[in-house]
Amino acid sequence: MARSLRINYPGAFYHVTSRGNEQRDVFKSQQDREKFLGYLESAAERYGADIHCWCLMGNHLFLETPWGNLPQVMHHINGAYTTYFNVKRRRSGHLFQGRYKAILVEADAYALELSRYIHLNPVRAGQAGRPEEYRWSSYGNYVGLAVSPNWLKTGFVLGCLGTDAVAAQAKYRSFVEDRLDKEYESPLHEAVAGAILGRPAFVGKVKHRHVQSGTPANDIPALRQLATRPTVEEILSAVDDEFGGKEKDARRIGLYLSHALVGLPLQELGEIFGLRATALCEASRRMGKKVAADPELAAVVARVRARLKS
Repeated sequence: MARSLRINYPGAFYHVTSRGNEQRDVFKSQQDREKFLGYLESAAERYGADIHCWCLMGNHLFLETPWGNLPQVMHHINGAYTTYFNVKRRRSGHLFQGRYKAILVEADAYALELSRYIHLNPVRAGQAGRPEEYRWSSYGNYVGLAVSPNWLKTGFVLGCLGTDAVAAQAKYRSFVEDRLDKEYESPLHEAVAGAILGRPAFVGKVKHRHVQSGTPANDIPALRQLATRPTVEEILSAVDDEFGGKEKDARRIGLYLSHALVGLPLQELGEIFGLRATALCEASRRMGKKVAADPELAAVVARVRARLKS
């Protein structure tokens, strides 16, 4: 079975999910949920984990590992809870469905949006009409309805909305409620290779450190996908070298190749080039036709593609 991508370093942020084996509920009682929260607390105490958000529905966690030890943190949380659950119910075997899924997150860009996604999970699932109605999440701590335990770090996310704690809580409530009764696409859909959620520069840095550094990728599909996708910065640099100061031509070819090769969401790619998604697609289409009709230009594009693969 192919392994999933695991990237660990001090200070990394992750969105982590753990699902029950055969899609079964891993919580049967209030005591079960309280026990799981106890393991979040001990993970913070023993392994230095910073828990920023949680929701006990599919077990969504947004956490940080100052010590760069996500495997140890999750082994403690899921392993200890599985032991507790099995002993209590006189059963054996796996409780969770395979390994947990962890997506590396560029927190500065996505923490606020990701926390909203986590706290709205019960509403999307039809378990509550409003996020505060679902007891088993950290939302109440974020909006001042419950006192936060020491192990829950709400300050990082709320700090995105200001330095005054009370005002930030009110702004956060409005921020979350803005998506009630609206179609809401998960920010996780933007994760590159299903493993890294971040802007192009962040993804490029991770790729450089963990793919181009020689990490084996034979049985890790996410690494294979990352290895074949250049960043926008790499494309623009290669194009600039080919065009030697012809800024307008370089930009057009850079846009065309970025659209074809990078794999970013159109909205995000459009923001990089200062265009709406539809305008970006149209500009790319026009340049594609020009490349197809101009052998000299096609040769330049071929050289750039070859450089990006080397």
